[in-house]
Amino acid sequence: MLAQAHGEPQNSDSFRKLCCGCVRKSARKAKKKKGVFWGIEVAETLRWRGWELGKEMIKHLILKNVHEKTQKLSYRCPSTRFFFTVFPQPITLSPGMSLTLPIVFRPTEKREYEDSVCFKKAEGEFSVTLRATLPRPCLSFPAAVQLPICAVYNVTETTFPVRNIGDLVTVFAWETPSPFYMIPDCGMLNPGAECMVKVVFQPKVAVVYDVAATCWFGGEEKQKRTIQLKALAKYPYLRVSVTEEEGEGIQAGKFRDVLCFGSVPVGTTVEKCVEIFNMSVVDAPCRIERAKDPLVRDHVFSCDVSHGVVPAKGKLVLCLRFQPQTVGEHSTDYFTIISAGSLLQTVLKVVGSCKGPLVSLHQYSVDFDWINLGESLMETLKISNISDVPAYYQFDIDGRGSVFSLDRPCGVLEGTTTLALKVTFRPTHPISYHRRVVCLVHHQEPMYVDFFGTCHSDIAKPAILQARHLSWYRTNMVRGLTFYPPDILSVMLKDGKLQMDEKGALMLPPEIPQDKPPKEYFEANSMTEYFCDGVSSDLALFPPHVSVSPREYDFGCCVPLHKVEPLPLCVTNHTKGKITVAWTPSHGSAFRVSPEICDIPPLKSSAFRVLFQPAQLNSLYAAELEGFAFYKVLRHYSNIEEDATICPSWCLTVRLRAHTYEAEREHFIPQYILDVPKVFPPAAPNTDTYCSMLLLNTGTSLITFSVNQAACPSVLVKPCSGHIIPGGHQIFFLSTHPVNTISQQHVLPLQLNSYPGYTKEIALRSCGESLLLLLEGDGNLYFKPAYIGTSSTRMYTIKNCTRLPMVFTWKIHQSDSKILSVSPTAGILQPYEATAQAWTFTPDKETKHLLRAMVFVRRKSPDPVSPKSVGYALRIVGEGVLGTIRAQKKHLDLGNVLVGDLQSCSVVLLNDGICSLKYILSVEQQITGPCDPEEVRSDPLALELEQSRGMIPARSKAFVRITVRPARRLHYTWSIKYAICTPTATDLASTKEEQQPLCCIVATGVYPTFCIADACSAGSASGLSKLHLWRLFSLDTLNEYLERDLTPSELTYRVPTRHSTCLIPPVYTPHLLDFNFGAAPIGSEPTLVMLLLANKGVVPVEWAFLFPSDQKMDVEHWAEDAEFSPHELHQMRIQDNQLFSVSPKSGKLLPGQEESVQLSHRHDFIGTDHLPVLLKVSYGHEILLNFSGVTVEQDQRYIHFASTKHFFTPIAIGTSHPPTQLYELYNGGSMPVMFEVQLDNIVRIQEENFQHPVFACLTPRGEIPPGTTGHIEWIFSPLEARMYLVDVPIHILGGESALITFQGVGYDLNTVGDTATSSEVFSPSVFPGSTKLTVPGQAATLSHHRICLGNIPDCTKASRLVFLNNISESKAVVFAWQISTCKDKRVLQIAPESGVVQPGESIPCFIALRPSGSASFYSIDLVCEVYIQESLVQYERVLQEWERAKERQAVEFTITEKDLGTKKKPKSPAGVTTKYLPFLSLQQTLPPIKNHPMPNLPAGHFQRRLLLDKEASRVWVKPEPPKPILLHLGVTARSYSIEDFYSNFTSEFPKYFLSRDWPLESKFVDGSRDRDRMDMDPKWLSLAAASKQELQTVTDILTGVIRGLLENTQFHDAVRRSLDEPIPYFSQFRCEESAELWDRRQCSTVPSRVSASPDLYPEKDGERKETRQETSPNNDLLESWERMSEILHHEQLREQKEMMSRQPAFGNLVELLLENTLQNILIEASRGEVVLTARPRVIALPPSPSR
Repeated sequence: MLAQAHGEPQNSDSFRKLCCGCVRKSARKAKKKKGVFWGIEVAETLRWRGWELGKEMIKHLILKNVHEKTQKLSYRCPSTRFFFTVFPQPITLSPGMSLTLPIVFRPTEKREYEDSVCFKKAEGEFSVTLRATLPRPCLSFPAAVQLPICAVYNVTETTFPVRNIGDLVTVFAWETPSPFYMIPDCGMLNPGAECMVKVVFQPKVAVVYDVAATCWFGGEEKQKRTIQLKALAKYPYLRVSVTEEEGEGIQAGKFRDVLCFGSVPVGTTVEKCVEIFNMSVVDAPCRIERAKDPLVRDHVFSCDVSHGVVPAKGKLVLCLRFQPQTVGEHSTDYFTIISAGSLLQTVLKVVGSCKGPLVSLHQYSVDFDWINLGESLMETLKISNISDVPAYYQFDIDGRGSVFSLDRPCGVLEGTTTLALKVTFRPTHPISYHRRVVCLVHHQEPMYVDFFGTCHSDIAKPAILQARHLSWYRTNMVRGLTFYPPDILSVMLKDGKLQMDEKGALMLPPEIPQDKPPKEYFEANSMTEYFCDGVSSDLALFPPHVSVSPREYDFGCCVPLHKVEPLPLCVTNHTKGKITVAWTPSHGSAFRVSPEICDIPPLKSSAFRVLFQPAQLNSLYAAELEGFAFYKVLRHYSNIEEDATICPSWCLTVRLRAHTYEAEREHFIPQYILDVPKVFPPAAPNTDTYCSMLLLNTGTSLITFSVNQAACPSVLVKPCSGHIIPGGHQIFFLSTHPVNTISQQHVLPLQLNSYPGYTKEIALRSCGESLLLLLEGDGNLYFKPAYIGTSSTRMYTIKNCTRLPMVFTWKIHQSDSKILSVSPTAGILQPYEATAQAWTFTPDKETKHLLRAMVFVRRKSPDPVSPKSVGYALRIVGEGVLGTIRAQKKHLDLGNVLVGDLQSCSVVLLNDGICSLKYILSVEQQITGPCDPEEVRSDPLALELEQSRGMIPARSKAFVRITVRPARRLHYTWSIKYAICTPTATDLASTKEEQQPLCCIVATGVYPTFCIADACSAGSASGLSKLHLWRLFSLDTLNEYLERDLTPSELTYRVPTRHSTCLIPPVYTPHLLDFNFGAAPIGSEPTLVMLLLANKGVVPVEWAFLFPSDQKMDVEHWAEDAEFSPHELHQMRIQDNQLFSVSPKSGKLLPGQEESVQLSHRHDFIGTDHLPVLLKVSYGHEILLNFSGVTVEQDQRYIHFASTKHFFTPIAIGTSHPPTQLYELYNGGSMPVMFEVQLDNIVRIQEENFQHPVFACLTPRGEIPPGTTGHIEWIFSPLEARMYLVDVPIHILGGESALITFQGVGYDLNTVGDTATSSEVFSPSVFPGSTKLTVPGQAATLSHHRICLGNIPDCTKASRLVFLNNISESKAVVFAWQISTCKDKRVLQIAPESGVVQPGESIPCFIALRPSGSASFYSIDLVCEVYIQESLVQYERVLQEWERAKERQAVEFTITEKDLGTKKKPKSPAGVTTKYLPFLSLQQTLPPIKNHPMPNLPAGHFQRRLLLDKEASRVWVKPEPPKPILLHLGVTARSYSIEDFYSNFTSEFPKYFLSRDWPLESKFVDGSRDRDRMDMDPKWLSLAAASKQELQTVTDILTGVIRGLLENTQFHDAVRRSLDEPIPYFSQFRCEESAELWDRRQCSTVPSRVSASPDLYPEKDGERKETRQETSPNNDLLESWERMSEILHHEQLREQKEMMSRQPAFGNLVELLLENTLQNILIEASRGEVVLTARPRVIALPPSPSR
């Protein structure tokens, strides 16, 4: 509502075209797109399709009011004639009402039409588009499609709709660039129809794709439209992760490529998982492949997944299974995870071993001793399984038909358990029994146990069989003696044909002593013993003593029961004694042997019958018959003479089977489980291999089995037949003998329950394993080129391609062993395992090497049948080369490095050769600069290499990071050298001789330092000269401190902020100095000092002035000390009132940058203020500045002494004219000060030095105006080369006196030398001023702030040029030079002394110093007062008005009557009526004029200020002149007398012009020329006033000197030579007259430079005189006289010129002319009128016409 009232749309978030107002999309989706315009709902567009020419088509436009108010609107008809509607009229729509407006379309030609209907409301206008279109093909699809990110060689896809928005049936076809393609790529769409098109993206390169696919559509005229296909392809990155328990205890989270299954029980399956991590952002398809082997084999490792996709940033869990089949076999396999496109291959090694049961018997024989017939005896036999794998065991004995029986003859022995079996002995005949029973264990070799015992009856008592008899029997059997009965052996033993060994066994006596020892019995392999029984195989360990045939028999079908034929048994005696065979009767068994007992003669056979008597039909029968054969002589123990001849009985067994199934009856279906391997365990060719098989009877009935051995003769099976009781099992052992390495298939038919239909064919494979070794790279090993003497190492892999472990051994030729080695040289390769050896190639010369090595492989346990070893050749190619390393930059300059700071850079090492180089770097350091070489030689290395050794591959570069940390402010040079590492040279010491230069690195250690470049004062200190200001603030000392080397603690810390809890923080710095702000009266302007900080270094400088409060940490109030010391209170008052301030307090100076700092001291409190301020440079100096300033009372006379000591300049002893020296006194008060020097101590010093005035004060008293500096002149004249000092009181009239100590040093010029001639006297120099150092309001600057003229002689003039610059851009300034003292005015001249400088203009000022004729030190402070011209003009105007007003005030008065004006207006409440007019008139009274200067009151005295302000409002104070800006120029020099200057500075003397117009006065040491200034008596130095002792001393000295000269012959000769000496050369420069005239006029004997005339030659005068004398005789008298007259005239003119040139005025004129000329040139150059540095121009004259 409000929006409509204000003309705003209801929905202001969506906008239409500006001309149409605002639009809100309708929330209701209709066929036509509608919009809401200010409450009117209407279609946005009306379309006409399918129209025909000549016909009208009408469409209705519906307007609906969706607002709650009545809407009024109007409209305009379409602008074209093809669309029209009813005549426009106002429309009123109630809420919810609609209006239909017909629109008629009438086309005239076949083309497209477009128009609009415009509706108008109070809020605005909106329009509806009218559009008539022709039927045309048109497809609509998105302009761009973004496909999902895809891995290289993977596929991603997306779909987009293609809609036919035209009016025609459209055929389309896509043209798509690779790697995109469309499905479908072509098709046809009806009008309005839509289809989904799939875009498939399959990249092969990881790039960003942005391509255009083109869609062609239409009929005759093809149209095209493009769509942008955007996609991103990335490379995948897969890593294999094996968890901790699966990776043999490797730390969790570590990626490994070995999956260890550990030891797995045989026949079981273990599954473990590995995780394939996708580290990339794309889904990564991969495939899992097993390593390919040259031989086909059964795989114990399996993986169900062969292909998979690892999600982006995810993982794929890969499950692998291990199912081992052969106990004790180590299995190895390799799986390769290959990403799509084979871009990345990760090999996963899987290892595992197979473990089986470990069953053992606690005893391998059970001795039942003897029992009586009819009794039974039970013994215990323990069997243990120490493995955790369950074991199936079976004792191969039928307990039902045997004298020996076990309670559990077969069963399962769980892991790590022990079972106690009960063995029962139940004899049936009185004989000795022995049976060797085999215990079969599945997946383990069989074990044998001996059961033996003896049975006695009342009649028969055979010898008791014991364990020793079995041992003797086996030994006798090996020796072939058991085929003889005991009685024959006893006879042979008696006859000596047999002997007994040490163990008691029998043996044949040796024929000769050297015969072989008798054979011993060794326990055979249990598997060999089991199979080599002479029955199952043709082989037997020992020939049988008694044999039975057949051993196995199947009665077959025995129906009818009573007609079963008996089985004939044949028992053969192979011994040479009579034996008895006794069969064990089996009660309840259907099988019986007849007869039970029978004797068989030696080497004879006997027949027995086996009777089968079945009891029922349709049953299975199986049994084992047991019989024992023994020598008949053993029936009674009395027949045995020797115990060693006892022979145990032999056990005979026969396996029988039968069934009584009728022909039409089906046999029992066997219920069983058969566990049989698919392949025999690996074995070498021509060796036996064994495996076990387990058959479990899971039914409730008996199972009989038989194996047709004849069907598969290559495999031996034992037992071949038998039976299995219900719930029992049978263990079989199979043996085969592979003859070659070809895989052989074996099929064993196992018939169950005597029924051919129940035959199970068992398929097994066997293969002889050869020594097959697979060498990597087809037996070729290539080494990269190696540097001579260095080693190149490569890993080379060999793989065992067989199922048996093998031992490998590498053999290298002896000649190649120096350059080639392998590690390890030997090892064991498990089945299918690949292992890598490290080969090292160390060339010894520059050539190519072709080497050969052999690897020999053999079986782990060598078998004499298998071949010993097989050799494989390895071809090795290598090359030895030379190489060098160079640095990319031979010279690396790190520039300036902050001392104590770090700077790093990288040195790029290049290896241009074809071999990799191992290098070791060394650094040599050289430090140069102003230092002691011995001291810096022991400095530690300031350059640190991140890695001093490394390796650079061939044609590559390496980066060595170096870090520099200089410890001194000196220049560092580091020479980096390298050496190639070889096995013989691995460290710096061994490579010292082979080091070669690599590069040179230089750096300069610098400190962050700055200096005080300039200083100026303002405020109360504006009267201080520059020199005095530098002394007050100790700026020279500060600059000296800033130039010193830093301490380690200063290098460590940045600007400390708050590090102390004390009000006065402790400062541990050795540098202390005073910042003395001088003195000023209370209430005066603050003392302002501007310091210019300049960074003359090369690194940025951060500095800070730290007040005590800046260094104190903020603590809680309770932690602060409530009691403060007076010192702390004093500092708190200073800081709280901000008496001292620094602005800015901190800053940063870049190299070459300058910055001004303002220091101020406010004079608000009387007294002396002290404040310690720490000046800290970041990583630089810490200097404690003691700020001090004095504030005195207004009327106090005060002289500010900066120090109580003053040092005179050292003077050489014997100086004839010692210079005058100055001592400055500064009046810091507001009153003039009179001072007087007390000379008592000076007189005392003079008396102690033989009345010689060592110290002479020339101005002992004087007056100093307020705010200025006064001077006391002194002469220091030492007698001896030592230090003099005197304490002189200086009294201040009306003030405090001070005791000043003056010190001076005298030195011997001959001892010290010429270097001390000028002592500390300055060389001529100028100190440029800085335009940056200005005080507020300063409008002008000087080009120099100090001029040092150096050493100058008297009677000369020294000039310098100074520019006064107006730095203001708009205001002119007026300047005036002020010279403080009268003496300075006499010796110093300034031109011009005053003037006006326009804005931006510079005025040259010439400063000329003329020494006063006495040797002196000059330190003159020139002050240039600068005024703004505008303020001066204003001041003069105001002053003139004030003076005119003062004159007018004398005749003006004020009427103060109270009753005046009562007639005109009411009485004013005020007592006085004064009428003021805007202009001066007689009725206006001016305030009284007073010359009342406003005193400067201290801050805070508000009441006095208010009173003065009230008074000032009534008094017109005389205008005060504007305060000038004071610019100080210091002029320093030292003047010498001419004689001293000539003797000390002979080479400098010709540079000065000696002016001769000054009368020269004699100068004395006592300074008598200054009698008017010093109250001294001249008689002090005369002999008349001397004492007798002094006169005597002088007389004695002179007498000795004169006597010595008279007696000195050398002196006499020198006098004679001087008399005969020729005229000196310089005398020729003047004639006698001029010389006499010069001697009369000048008292000085020193010649002037300008006194010489080149026209005067005394020699020529002599010649002319001689010529005149020679030509005087009587020739032509007239001619000679005229010639003589002419000559005399020329001579007179020449003498007059010479006399004029020797006049002082002439010389002064020439000097002045030259000076003015030079000054004019300099002024013109400063104005730019002349360029002094321009090259001279040569003007070529035109050629001469004569030429």
